[in-house]
Formats: sequence, structure tokens, C-alpha cells
Amino acid sequence: MPLAAERNPMSTMSAIYGAKVFDDRAMKQYLASDVYKSLRKTIDEGEQLDLHAANAVALGMKEWAVNQGATHFTHWFQPMTGITAEKHDSFISPQKDGSVIMDFSGKELIKGEPDASSFPSGGLRATFEARGYTAWDPTSYAFIKENTLCIPTAFCSFSGEALDTKTPLLRSMDSLSREALKILKLLGNTTARRVSSCAGAEQEYFLVTEELFEKRPDLKLCGRTLFGAKSPKGQEMDDHYFGSLKPRVKEFMRDLDNELWMLGIAAKTEHNEVAPAQHELACVYTVANVAVDQNQLVMELMKKTAIKHGLRCLLHEKPFAGVNGSGKHNNWSMATDDGINLLSMGKTSEENKRFLLFLSAVIKAVDDYQDLLRISVSSAGNDHRLGADEAPPAVVSIFLGEELTKILEAIEKDIPYEKSEAVFMKLGTDVLPSFKRDNTDRNRTSPFAFTGNKFEFRMPGSSDSIAAANVMINSAVADTLAGFYDELKGAEDIEKAIFGIIKKTITEHKRIIFNGNGYEADWIKEAEKRGLKNYRTTVDAIPHLTDEKNVAMLTRQGVFTAVEVESRKEIMFEIYVKTLGIELETAVTMAKRSIAPAVSGYAAKLAKDMIKIKSCVPELKCEFERGTIERLSVLADEIIKGAEAIENRKKEIAGLPLEEKAAAVSSELVPMLGALR
Repeated sequence: MPLAAERNPMSTMSAIYGAKVFDDRAMKQYLASDVYKSLRKTIDEGEQLDLHAANAVALGMKEWAVNQGATHFTHWFQPMTGITAEKHDSFISPQKDGSVIMDFSGKELIKGEPDASSFPSGGLRATFEARGYTAWDPTSYAFIKENTLCIPTAFCSFSGEALDTKTPLLRSMDSLSREALKILKLLGNTTARRVSSCAGAEQEYFLVTEELFEKRPDLKLCGRTLFGAKSPKGQEMDDHYFGSLKPRVKEFMRDLDNELWMLGIAAKTEHNEVAPAQHELACVYTVANVAVDQNQLVMELMKKTAIKHGLRCLLHEKPFAGVNGSGKHNNWSMATDDGINLLSMGKTSEENKRFLLFLSAVIKAVDDYQDLLRISVSSAGNDHRLGADEAPPAVVSIFLGEELTKILEAIEKDIPYEKSEAVFMKLGTDVLPSFKRDNTDRNRTSPFAFTGNKFEFRMPGSSDSIAAANVMINSAVADTLAGFYDELKGAEDIEKAIFGIIKKTITEHKRIIFNGNGYEADWIKEAEKRGLKNYRTTVDAIPHLTDEKNVAMLTRQGVFTAVEVESRKEIMFEIYVKTLGIELETAVTMAKRSIAPAVSGYAAKLAKDMIKIKSCVPELKCEFERGTIERLSVLADEIIKGAEAIENRKKEIAGLPLEEKAAAVSSELVPMLGALR
């Protein structure tokens, strides 16, 4: 959508921002005052909305949507496929006289019944058990996409098991809020009614021209090139990073911004990334479930908008060998509904006591459940990134920075902390202003880095939903806070008890803190000495999802049932096997039908050329032609043998149990695919 008033972009921005969202402004306009207050109470405090109020909300929402040009509605949900799903119904309701009216009830708003039989369930449902339910999530605003009112919903089975990514996320947010509020009340905060986990995704992606994309079966089917030579010039000169945007890319970004802004998504920062044709978009962070919904829309709209510009958007973690792949940084924190960021250092001793206690909870949680954080970002695509010199290692660690580390060390050792003096940067010329330096540098190699008032979890892959990562962080921190509360609730001297917990946490969990270069091989050795886990591949990580301590914590916090945890493990193995199965089939097809015949055809052409040359000049040896023919013939044979070896081994493991099959794919077929490449 082009800007309507180039001379006054601010007025245009105000006009379009949130125009397609049933947000607070639309609610006030289309809902009666008592209905609006009831809905706000549901959103803010989690109170259930009665059917009378739901009918009134549905009526107002329908009127707003129809005025926006909507003809259909859908319960927009996120099954465990990694993408979103929707079933559209029109607003029309036929009348006896042959006419129709536009109708939408509270029941239709609150509950939907999509077929659940073909979505991944990990054994929770049999194929013939088709009924599933979608339930409205009123904390995430409804929006209009392509003339359809989209209602964000959770998705569960007929028997109540969570079949999506949103339900566990909402449960984990409730758990975190519950446990954090108990701590805050002990600290004297009686005004907070809810603590929200907040998140914001920095999304990396590639743009390639549609003409080139259409020539690559592997890009079309797998999202990455399975074959290909490295370009003579890649990212060696670092000239693409933060470089000037090309006009075509800038136009894409402008259209994407407009689409996102109309959906109330605060697209904030965009720039060229390290690899050629790679870019990044960062959105302002918000409440975690809304951030997850918004990131799903960002990925969808990136793909659709790219097509309008003759481009294709690639969200695979490693589309091209030899240049950096793409990740997605998940910025995470905790905030109260009365405006306190629990991970912000304060100006008073009381505020800093609270900050250090919640910081300690995060440190302990990440150390105790480092395996769950690693599992939450495990995928076939992300296996290409983690541990490479472009992404954090597969070992989870926390970066705190020099200043904060010194504070914690002082508490651990019972020694006075000497505050560092502020350093003002002077850049050697009076023209440039001096400014206060931050008290710590950034660490781009850290998986879980403190950035001043939040943590940046840098391990998720670019195509991931950030739901799983936030579920695990929320759950682990909530469980840790519950333990802290049990220690504090009966304490005679609460301040002494708090510093006792902080000191104990640092003493027992400082192994997880690492402020150095995560790319160094020495760090991996050091991490092993510290007892940190190093699950190099997805197949290494997934089995630990159902470790006893993990199941106990996730069920204790009410985030999953034991069978839901087991189902997630099966689904992750299933997706891994299917993803690589598609890659293997594509590679074999390309090798046998395209590459080997092309090689053979070129060798045959050279042979004909050599015969013609020798007929003209018999004494020529034609060493180039002869040597090339021999080399290509050998390589063509090896291509066919490699492809057939993959086919044969794939058939041999087809009947293995799922976990064994995944292990065979990882340890055998992935290396065979690399060798064929």
C-alpha cells in the first residue's frame, strides 16, 4: 500500500497504524461502555467473559470488520506445524425470504471446531478422531487479513490436550505471573495484579529474485540449495552489512512496513545483514503471546510481500552454504501491569534487591534447564547454524557483562562492591559529541545475553516459532521463583534471606555465566569441564525433553501434562525425519535427473569437439578435453552411486522405530547428503 501523503508521513502513519486491528480504539468505538469494561477485565485480569458480553463483543467486532470490507471470519491458530492455520466461514446467514444478513454470534467468537485429524499430535489423537476445538484468546487482538476477520485462538483436541503452540505458552505465562506475584507481595508490592513475560523477535531473512528461485527445485521444495558452488565473492569484504539498501529491497521493506503497521505490529528496525541478500527486521517487544502471534504474521507477510516485488523470501536457517545463515533473536523480560520491568536495575536499594533476586532466578533457571532451552530451538535447519561462526554454540550459557558479574561476585564473596566510574567517550575531535559509555559491551556469541533490561536468547532459527523458546524460559523461571518463595515465606529477616538466596544461586550456578568468546574451541572444552550440556544436533537434544526432571517441572507448573510432553518429543522427531526426507528425495531426484545427465551431456559434447579438432589437427593431444572427459565421467558415476546409496539406505531404515530412524538419518544420511553435494 503506497503512502497517501508523502509530504506528511506522520499523519499517514497515524491513519494506517492499527487500522486493521480490533484494538482498544476500535473496542471503545464499537462496544457499549459496560461491554468494553468487561472485555478489558478479561484481557487485563484473565476473568472469564460471560456469553451475554461475548455476544455483544461479537456484534461489535463483526460491525467493525464488515465496515473494513471483511466478508469472512476465521479462528486463526498455530498447530505444531510451525505455521498458522485457518478455516474461513462467511458472515452470511440465509433468511426464509431468500435474502441474507451478516451475522456473527458470541458462540462463534469464543469457540470453533476445525478438523484436528491431519495436524501433528504425537499420538495424542488417532487419525479417525477428527474433532478439535479452537478457543478465543482475547489477550491478542483480532485483525483483518485479506478481507477476513482473524481471531487468534488456542487449539485443543476433543479430550482437551493442547494441539498447538499457543496453549502451552499461555499456561506458562500464567505460571510465571502466579509465581512472580507471590515474590512481589513478599517484597511489599501489593499493587501489581499480573506479571507478563515480554518478548520481541529480531527476524533475519534472505531475498532472492523470482527468476533464479524458479530455476532451483531445492530452493522451492526445501528452502535451501542442496547443491551449488560457492560464489567467488561472498561476505568477505563485509560490504553488505548495514550497507545502503538497494531500491528494490527498499520498496519491499516499505510495503512490508505498511502491511505490518496496519496490523498494529511495531516494525521498528530494518537493515542489511552480513550475507549477500540477507536482511533483518526487528519489532518492538511486547507481551509474549502477542509477540509470538505478530512474528508469525511477520514471516507470512514477508513471503507474500516479496512475491509482489518479483522476489522470494527465504526463512530457512541456511539457504546457501559458505555464507551466514539466518537466526531469530528472542528478547525476553518480565514486567508488572503497574509498569515495573523486573529485569531493570533500580535507583534504590529496594529496587536493586528485587532486580538481583529476579536475575538470580533467571540464572538458576537457565542452568537447571539448559537442556530445555536447547531443545526449544532444535530443528534440522538450525543444526546448520548452532556452533558455526555465525551463531551461538550449541552449549547454553549466560552473558552478564563485566559490571553485573562483579556485583554478583561481591555478593558471593561477601566483599564490598566498588562501583566503576562512568566513562565518557571522546572521539578525538571537538565536532563530535562526548557521550557516556555503557557499563558493559555486547556479546554476539552468547546464547543468552543480558542487554541492560532484558535477555536476548540468540539460539532460535529464523523459521522457528518463538513460542517454544518462551514456553521453556517462562516455565523454568516460574518454577525457580516458586522455590525461592518457599525459602522466603517463613523467613524472620526477609532481606537477609533474599541475599542468602542470591549468594547461594551464584555459588551453585556461576558455571552457566560466560562473558568470553563463544566461538572459541577452548570455550567448548571449558564448558565440558564445567559440566554444561553440549547437544550438537537435534537428534542429540530431543530425547532429553522427557527426562524425569523436565517432565516433573513442566507438569508441576501446569504447562504440559506428561502425555503432552511425550507427544512433543514424537512430533519433533517426526518433523526432523520428514524434513530431511524431503531434502534427500530432492537431492536424489536432482542428481539423477538433472546433474548427472548434464555432466554426461557436457562430456559427450567435449568428446565430439575433440574428434572434430583431431580431424583438423591430428597431432594435437587435446589434453584438456581428454582429461576433463575422464574426470567428468568418473564424477558422473560417483553422483549416481551416491544417489543410489542414499535411496538404498533410506529404504533400509524406513521400518525402524521413529527415534531410531531419526538417529540413522542424522548419523548416516546427512553425511551421505553432504558427500553427494
